Amino acid sequence: MNRAGSYRMTFAEKVLARTRVDGSGSARAGEMLQVRPDRSITLDADAECLVRFEELGLDTVAPGGRVVAAMDHYAPAESVRSANVHALMRRFAARHGVELFDVGSGITHQLMVERGYPKPGELIIGTDSHTLSYGCLGAFGAPVGATDMTAYLATGEIWMRVPESARLSFDGNLSPGVYGKDMVLLALGDLGTDGALYQSVEWTGQAVHDLSVSERFVLANLSVEMGAKTAYVQVDEVTLRYLAQAAGEEPPAFNPDQGARYVIDRKYDVSSLPPMVAAPHLPSNVHAVDETEGVTIDQAFLGTCASGRLEDLEVAARILQGRKVAPGVRFLVAPASSGAYLAAIEAGFAATLVSAGATLLPPGCGPCAGIHAGVLADGEVCISTGNRNFRGRMGSREAEIYLASAATVAASAVRGKIADPREFMGG
Repeated sequence: MNRAGSYRMTFAEKVLARTRVDGSGSARAGEMLQVRPDRSITLDADAECLVRFEELGLDTVAPGGRVVAAMDHYAPAESVRSANVHALMRRFAARHGVELFDVGSGITHQLMVERGYPKPGELIIGTDSHTLSYGCLGAFGAPVGATDMTAYLATGEIWMRVPESARLSFDGNLSPGVYGKDMVLLALGDLGTDGALYQSVEWTGQAVHDLSVSERFVLANLSVEMGAKTAYVQVDEVTLRYLAQAAGEEPPAFNPDQGARYVIDRKYDVSSLPPMVAAPHLPSNVHAVDETEGVTIDQAFLGTCASGRLEDLEVAARILQGRKVAPGVRFLVAPASSGAYLAAIEAGFAATLVSAGATLLPPGCGPCAGIHAGVLADGEVCISTGNRNFRGRMGSREAEIYLASAATVAASAVRGKIADPREFMGG
């Protein structure tokens, strides 16, 4: 029995019950609660909250060192405006003792996870829609707007509605060449872009248990493309071992109660799941790779907060070993962090990719948001490890973006058209 009596709580309810300001220890879906987040992040793409904080004449950031300011979207700065935003962030961090991820460090969400900052059961808010990524370590990551973030910086508290919950269970064993990205695309194709609107999506089952934290990151990250407010990946020994290594501590597990109520409860068997591809112009326009195979591409991109980790770079290097990027194709690779970049260099993956004809970009968000580097021209086609393929996302509104795993993107870069990675991986 929990503090709320016999009521069985979902992950989201348990976290918000723990963090509610009045200390009652209860929370139910639909309630509006005043909560005290454990940590926050703000990015160069959404630095308005820092401007508002200073305009209000506030002197002290309430949570102190639990705030991270990061430069990853406009990194390195591509304009005077971006450079001025970065200068503002550096001054703010120095003045208020805020931790700063400066240009070249990498993508905020990757850096947070590498450092083991998210802990099971914590509430982390951020001015970026993919703050849900922290669910890969069992944390409640939630995107908020500039006004809510300014309130948090000033008071350490915000208001939040308790979301209803969806449970997605995956059983079976993935075949070679099939990854977490294919699992989440399967669910996206089933639920659609608003199928879990303002819900907490819980990922569970044996197939999820078998994934590394890097692959679990993808599940949590793309949950927002279903409309989710937050995401949670089952906390198990994989989670706890990772945190013991990354953070030097093994926190207690934090899991939903058995018998909790879910508004969506889906089960999937991935034993025969093929590589999946999301076709233009929605992440939910999902097809098996053979339905899109043969589509000619102009660009392949491996990176974004949905990819670019060492495991992804290794997979791509394995596929490109002894091969070349197809003539006329640009294969852009943006490591998710400087740590992943250095590790890829030390392991020889970076040399393999460059020798094959890939172009390595600085750690960061890269071409994903169409800000700089890899902008698509009218009529061009790109296959990307990213999480969004809306019109104009990577440049021209007349371009087309396909989404897939690092393996499928690398295989496509070699073939010059969308290709099945199992051709290269013994699947």
